Amino acid sequence: MLVFGDICRRDGCDELDGFIRPRSHKAHIVLSFMQLIDTHCHLYNKEFARDIDAVIHRAETEGVGKFYLPAVDSESHEALMALEKQYPGRCIGMMGLHPTSVKADYEAELKLVDDWLGKRAWVAVGEIGLDFYWDRTFEKEQYDAFHRQIEWALHYKIPIVIHSRESMQESIGVVREHQKGALGGIFHCFTGNHEAARQIIDLGLYLGIGGVLTYKNSGLADVLKDIPLEHMVLETDAPYLSPVPFRGKRNESSYLQYVVAKLAEVKGLSGEEVARITTENAQKIFGI
Repeated sequence: MLVFGDICRRDGCDELDGFIRPRSHKAHIVLSFMQLIDTHCHLYNKEFARDIDAVIHRAETEGVGKFYLPAVDSESHEALMALEKQYPGRCIGMMGLHPTSVKADYEAELKLVDDWLGKRAWVAVGEIGLDFYWDRTFEKEQYDAFHRQIEWALHYKIPIVIHSRESMQESIGVVREHQKGALGGIFHCFTGNHEAARQIIDLGLYLGIGGVLTYKNSGLADVLKDIPLEHMVLETDAPYLSPVPFRGKRNESSYLQYVVAKLAEVKGLSGEEVARITTENAQKIFGI
C-alpha cells in the first residue's frame, strides 16, 4: 500500500493535510510500497543528456517505477531506444509520428513507423494526432497520418496516445470514426472542457493528466472535479509543462508527486487512492 505522510524529520519536514511539506516552497510527498507510472515523458530528449541517471533516481525515490516514452519522428528513435536499453523494463517506448513532424516528407516518416511496428513489440502507437496550434499548412497530411496510424494500432492490438493541441473536437471525431470497440488509449495532456472529457470517456479512452492541472487559470480542476478517477492516468510530458512550483523550468518525472497532490485535493481523496487508481488504469492500458 502507498503511504503518504511518512515524515522525514531529518529533512526538516512538516505534515499538513496528510502530505509532507519541507520547510521550503517544495511540497514533498514520500511514496512507498507502490509505484506510480509516468505514462508520457520524453526523457530521451537532449535536455536530460547530462543527468538522466539522477533524473531516473529522483523519480524512483518518489515512487515512479515506469516511464513511457512517446516517439516524435525518426530523429527521436535512436535516443528513445537507447534509453529503453539503458533502463530495461522501466523506460518503455512507443512508436509513432507526432503531428508537428508531419511535413512534406511525411510519407517517408510514416514508412519508418510502419517498418518499426513490424520489427518488434511496442506498447502503443504514439504520440499521434492533430496539432493546429503552430501551423495548419499540412492539415490534410496530419489527418492522413492520424488515420493510418490508428489503423496500425488496431492491427497490432495496441493502444494509441493522442496529441490534440487546438484540435480536441477534431481529434475526438477521428477516433470516433475508428472506434468499433477495439480501440484504446490516452488523450495525452488533456485540457478540454467537461463535454470533451465525457466524449473521450464514452469512446473508451482515458484522460492524461499532468502539470497543467496545477495552473490556476487552466480551469482543469473544475472540469475534473466530477470525472471519476477511473478514467484518468498521470503524466509529466517531461521536459515540458512543469507543475507549480516549477512552472517554466525543466520538468521531470519526480514532479509527478505534485500532480498527485493536486488531483487528490480536487477529488477530495487521499493521495494514496489517487495513486492506486491511476496506476491501475495505466496498467490496464499498457497491458502490464
